[in-house]
Amino acid sequence: MNKSNFNWALIQSFLAAMEHGSLMGAARATGVSQPTLGRHIAELESQLNLLLFERTGRGLQATSHAVALAESARAMYAGAADFSRLALGAGQSVQGSVRLSASQTMAFHLLPPILARMRQALPQVSVELVVSNSVSNLLLREADIALRMVRPEQSSLVAQQIGQVRVRAFASRDYLQRRGTPELPEDLVQHDLIAGDTNTEIQQGFEAMGYPANALRFGLRTDDMNVQWAAVRAGLGICFTGEYPLESDPTIAAVLPMIALPVLPVWLTVHRELRTSARIRAVYDFLAGEVGQALQFEAVPSNVA
Repeated sequence: MNKSNFNWALIQSFLAAMEHGSLMGAARATGVSQPTLGRHIAELESQLNLLLFERTGRGLQATSHAVALAESARAMYAGAADFSRLALGAGQSVQGSVRLSASQTMAFHLLPPILARMRQALPQVSVELVVSNSVSNLLLREADIALRMVRPEQSSLVAQQIGQVRVRAFASRDYLQRRGTPELPEDLVQHDLIAGDTNTEIQQGFEAMGYPANALRFGLRTDDMNVQWAAVRAGLGICFTGEYPLESDPTIAAVLPMIALPVLPVWLTVHRELRTSARIRAVYDFLAGEVGQALQFEAVPSNVA
């Protein structure tokens, strides 16, 4: 391999493919197109003269060579990320771009009015919003700040709980008028459900309550949370999701309040070294206050000094 013309972007594409297991997942996480990622992988394989991934119908299967190289690749990329973070911290003006990661439902229902207010408060800051239900990797610079439902474990990340979201069962009022309102959990077997495609959380929850999951009927299964909500509004069935869209849509009603559903924490996460960047600190502080207020949550003081 010729070190003088090595393209370091290949390492980012390689690590994204390793982490997400497909070009589609890697493209969503990095914002790089699938064809470009595919070319990067092919170029890296050519330069190394190694097969790094087996192409299967379900995505990319890392070979033993890829697994052996992954640790060194992560160390190389972490070094480049450290360099970038130090450069970011050198400038203290509150201007420039900030990359923010959030889930589909939060990005669609919660963030737009908050971002509009932030645009007024921080007019020199532009937001690059990464919308994904997977967890963006702040260590690899896929985002500067992330809104997450899980607390990160990495010691180099700082997280502050700024809210919590209760999961509830929802249906459109038109659907309930046509099909009736379920009064008990077992009534769900008489209704159409809207749920995820690749996970079985609804079935597991139903079985945990002592009911056979194979009795459930699904009107629609999709992992796209915005499509799920659109399907609820269209009267396609009952869906389980966070409660914050309810207040903004009078056509939707909550049902089955007796079911004990999860309350999910909302964590605002940032890389520890980015606290030296004035613009990222400004965006972090703004989101901490506004998201907490929107979710009616009294946050503890931030530990981002």
